[in-house]
Amino acid sequence: MKAFELVRPFEEMAPLSLQEKWDNCGFSVGDPQKEISRVLVALDCTEEVMDEAVSCGADMIITHHPLIFSGIKKISPQNWLGRVIYKAINHGIVIYSAHTNMDKAAGGVSSLMAQKLGMEECIPLTPDNFGIVGNLPQECFVEELAAKVKEVFGIDTIRCSEPLQGKVSRIAVCGGSGKQFIADAMQQGAQVYITGDITYHDFYTEKGFMVMDIGHYFSEYGIVGLFANIVSENFPNFAVSISKKSNNPIYYY
Repeated sequence: MKAFELVRPFEEMAPLSLQEKWDNCGFSVGDPQKEISRVLVALDCTEEVMDEAVSCGADMIITHHPLIFSGIKKISPQNWLGRVIYKAINHGIVIYSAHTNMDKAAGGVSSLMAQKLGMEECIPLTPDNFGIVGNLPQECFVEELAAKVKEVFGIDTIRCSEPLQGKVSRIAVCGGSGKQFIADAMQQGAQVYITGDITYHDFYTEKGFMVMDIGHYFSEYGIVGLFANIVSENFPNFAVSISKKSNNPIYYY
């Protein structure tokens, strides 16, 4: 199977036309016409993931975050990005990503977050389909919601603004870095907004509204499993594996 054939279901679900202008979805390294026999899926194409692909014999890597975001003036083994590109070329590994197009797609990153929390009556958070807003299956106290969030996203700590008193029933979610949509969450009537990469001043919220920062990595990691499912469901006999080297680059002490 050729690489471009393998990603056709991805682009049917999340057309490249959906991506943001600053993004770099699609093929970043390698030939889309290359014959592929095994694919590795990961959140990021790090050196560790590339070495894993080489070790397991994968000739294609599909990630959420693009390997190359902006222009590169030189490819050098003196930095990690250069080494990854070198290894990809030397081993004939094709690299493809589905990023903001998959963020916006129905069933994509934020939809997976909403499913984990059992959200109901869901609608897009923004006019261009970033994020999801909806209702909890049952109203609950913030402490109960926080415990649920920790459980379903596999995290130990949540950064949040001043906790609300009383019960909450309507929330909004957005995978990745979603601080720019705080106003949208408020306008849509959300009492709690769950996302990643919230900065200091954004924790000063209006009365009756709060933010929960669960981290960029944990809010998006579910997409890796979806990528593997897309391949296996559309090509049942094709070899696909989830990277064991996809790690959060942020460490906590």
